[in-house]
Amino acid sequence: MSASNIKEITVLAPAKVNLFLHIVGRRPDGYHLLESLFAFADIGDKLTLKKAKDISFKVSGPFKEICQRAGCDGEGNLVFKAATELAKISSGKGAEITLEKNLPLSAGLGGGSSDAAAVLKGLQILWETEVDEDALFNLALDLGADVPACLLGGACFVAGIGEEITPLEEFEDLEVVLVNPKRPLSTPQVFKSFMEANRPFTPPLDLTPDINESQERLITETHNDLQGPAIALTPDVAKILGALEGCDGNVLARMSGSGASCFGVFENRGQSEKATAWLAREHPKWWVAETRLSKRAPFLLFSG
Repeated sequence: MSASNIKEITVLAPAKVNLFLHIVGRRPDGYHLLESLFAFADIGDKLTLKKAKDISFKVSGPFKEICQRAGCDGEGNLVFKAATELAKISSGKGAEITLEKNLPLSAGLGGGSSDAAAVLKGLQILWETEVDEDALFNLALDLGADVPACLLGGACFVAGIGEEITPLEEFEDLEVVLVNPKRPLSTPQVFKSFMEANRPFTPPLDLTPDINESQERLITETHNDLQGPAIALTPDVAKILGALEGCDGNVLARMSGSGASCFGVFENRGQSEKATAWLAREHPKWWVAETRLSKRAPFLLFSG
């Protein structure tokens, strides 16, 4: 099928997991400097993009009502902003965009950032346009600190405020269970809690000579500086971590990003599936999902 015959595409906006998150400093303008290892799941939100005269946006999916209550189901959504800004620097004009919201909101899984990145990638296919790489990166960074890494869509080491991205040439798949208490956690509030606690900044990592030889170290010898502050705001985070640690085959339990989602790394797929079933049964109010983190997450799901 030639590009000119494509009228509709469906793309995945994969969940982003921070395998660790260190706060290493703070800029004079107030932005925190970080170091983190991003990996992307094979599950996430889905976006359906159809050719149209104008840009329109709507939300569907299991978290639709929460989006509506939060006021992010209209033109204020980052997806709509990403589409309109891309149209300004490309030959694209219109698209009917439907976001199937499958990930919890304000969850530390990069949902909004990944949604925006997926739209930037998908609309270039739909509109048959290719934006200058530097212009696209700057647009992504303007949309949010995590958007450039989500645009890359693969395992990477991230530093600065999110603009320093080093793709990992090698990354072993990880079998993971994601858990969220279905309680949104405000990123600004978590950072505020971090600062109020007068927590020291973590020294930057020494990743020489080769970052691609350091995956195990980047997971096992690291931590999430925001985990303690998040627990102080949402004690359910500690409960989730304890539940994950109690599952057979769990080798690591940690919070992702600013929370409240946590992840458990398991020895194999069978153990992660059993843990998912047990957690869903014992904690029916939690959102629980089994997934795999790979070097590069899937993107284009359907075109027609």
